[in-house]
Amino acid sequence: MLKRIDLSRDYHKHKEEYMAAIEAVCEETAFSGGSFADKFDKEFAKYCGVKYATGVNNGTTALQAAMIALGVGPGDEVIVPANTYIATAWGVTHAGATPVFVDCTADTWEIDPSKIEEKITDKTKGIIGVHLYGQPFDFAGVKAIADKHGLFVVEDCAQAHGAEFEGKRVGGLGDIGCFSFYPGKNLYAFGEGGSCTSNNEEYIDTINVLKNQGCRVRYYHERIGYNMRLEGVQGAVLSVSLKYLDEWTERRRVIGKRYMAGITNDKFVLQAHPENTDPVFHLFEVQVPDPDDFLSYMARNDVECNRHYPVPCHLQKAYADLGYKEGDCPNAERLAAHCATLPLFPEMTDEEVEMVIDLCNKY
Repeated sequence: MLKRIDLSRDYHKHKEEYMAAIEAVCEETAFSGGSFADKFDKEFAKYCGVKYATGVNNGTTALQAAMIALGVGPGDEVIVPANTYIATAWGVTHAGATPVFVDCTADTWEIDPSKIEEKITDKTKGIIGVHLYGQPFDFAGVKAIADKHGLFVVEDCAQAHGAEFEGKRVGGLGDIGCFSFYPGKNLYAFGEGGSCTSNNEEYIDTINVLKNQGCRVRYYHERIGYNMRLEGVQGAVLSVSLKYLDEWTERRRVIGKRYMAGITNDKFVLQAHPENTDPVFHLFEVQVPDPDDFLSYMARNDVECNRHYPVPCHLQKAYADLGYKEGDCPNAERLAAHCATLPLFPEMTDEEVEMVIDLCNKY
């Protein structure tokens, strides 16, 4: 069966490099933070086109750390898209604040700037935009509203390593960029990992203290801290993978554009990609009338598909106390009810891509 994503193909292709990197960490016993994690921070900052990057233990804590660095706390509100993975909202909640959910657009499926202003109150501190599925959100539209109301903008870049908005890579557009390196991401670790990127030294300095038990000097704790360090092994593995990220991204774009051109079945609604963006096709999401029936059809034809995400954030049980109801974010709800995810990863062959297109058109 063709998997929705098959990490083993990359592992076997670059196994020697990965194993050598892991062995180097073991020889130096630099397991928690350390030189390999620091080296990756510098490489990743350069890749993103920002002054600073600091590795953390996962993408969820990257969002939490960003909120704390930006002064978010109890009593505050942060605007979050309803159509995203739930971790975007966790970052706000774990900082003690309240996420306020906003609908996505009907075409790009990203946060809708026209819906933000009505949700702003005197408690609002900022906006998190998510470059979901690898497609940059309308940063200019969100930034204009944020500037008007004196709010920060944080980019959730967990699915968008290397994506561009108006010629600039994500992660350096807003106040802080938050990345995940969870296995399956466009740039992934052999376990958990994340990063915060910024051109603001103060924000990064705060996160560096937060992630290291609240101290700069060992055993001298200047604030309440956390154990959020990036592991050395993950830093070393990510340094290997980063060398191939542009190559992988180009292949993702070739496959994504082939899907866009080749899937002509009118049962499918595809995501829009504005001309001022260059997406990286982390996920190829489609809307179909009956996603479960479609997934079963593809499985019968030896192709694995799945769903991202069948319940929008505002209707999750975890946030039931916020009082949202069906109809509050209709575009996000429509997408959740009809979402299906096609296979897309850099090692897919042209024959596999054409097989998926052919099956979609015959559905």
